[in-house]
Amino acid sequence: MCFGQSNPVPSYDGTILIGKKVMHYPAMSLISETTEDEKSHYLVVGQAVFVTILWSSSWVIIKFGLQEIPPLTFSSLRYSIASMILLCVIYLRPELRKSARQQNRKWWFSLVVYGIIFVTITQGAQFLGLSLLPAVTVSMLLNLTPIVVLVMGILLLREVPTKKQIGWILLGVSGALLYFWPVVLPATQMIGVIIVIFGVIANALSSIIGRSINRTSTTPPVVVTGLSMGFGSILLLFLSFLLEGYTQLSLLSWFLVLWLSVVNTAIAFTIWNKAMQSLRAVDISILNSTMLPQIVVLSMIFLGEFPDLMDWIGLLIVVCSVLFLQINQARKKQSQFME
Repeated sequence: MCFGQSNPVPSYDGTILIGKKVMHYPAMSLISETTEDEKSHYLVVGQAVFVTILWSSSWVIIKFGLQEIPPLTFSSLRYSIASMILLCVIYLRPELRKSARQQNRKWWFSLVVYGIIFVTITQGAQFLGLSLLPAVTVSMLLNLTPIVVLVMGILLLREVPTKKQIGWILLGVSGALLYFWPVVLPATQMIGVIIVIFGVIANALSSIIGRSINRTSTTPPVVVTGLSMGFGSILLLFLSFLLEGYTQLSLLSWFLVLWLSVVNTAIAFTIWNKAMQSLRAVDISILNSTMLPQIVVLSMIFLGEFPDLMDWIGLLIVVCSVLFLQINQARKKQSQFME
């Protein structure tokens, strides 16, 4: 904008006054442009919601598949096939291959560690947990990941949360304690809780490593996802053969594995990464937090897992604490960016 020139002033009939010059634009064209932007935003939100539904349905599919497929074998097959699909995409696109070749040894080492923690440990613990616990319980525990990330941020990154964030953390922990109160669990379920909590810690650590990789590099997300998933799934596949041996799958089991690999992992991650280019961090946080109630509803319909009154209260507290904690984090990051 040049000095001495007045700002554009829109009039009610669609004309725009710039200085002494009158520019005529149809009023309906301005409205239609806004409407198109809104439609585009709603379309992206709809795509992201569709992904959360796919990811929520994964829990039900996994519970059915675990009736025949051992947990580590199930997990390793899902992520091995998904990583092969993503690696084919990287191989077929020269710009993606080039971005991977340009990285240094430190980046590759971080990517291997990220893949092992995020896929081998986190996903392996998730599948093991689902073989021992109800899907709702595993989902509730994994929803505590943002709280663990904040605590790790204090210890590893010296990022001290605000008083409001500390309040949401304490509320989330109280909700989890209320869900399990009174703590009277069979031995198998207690082992499952310990495994899932270990997975929650690994998931939180992988979030910090993943942010570090994406923050210091311009590598496309599909490259980071495909390569890290490849490294982690190879180790997970080896462990599954070592601990569970060879498992012959039925046609139904192969269908469940392929559906999870292709639709709920490879395609879903691609749609989600594309949606993240348009949606704000606050939007992503809200959409992520809808998965727990979705899983609860799906578990009630397909698995017959009905929480009691105290469980509902605990779940509601966890959802609210995680939701508002993520919104607070997102707004804090946006305000720092604006500064």
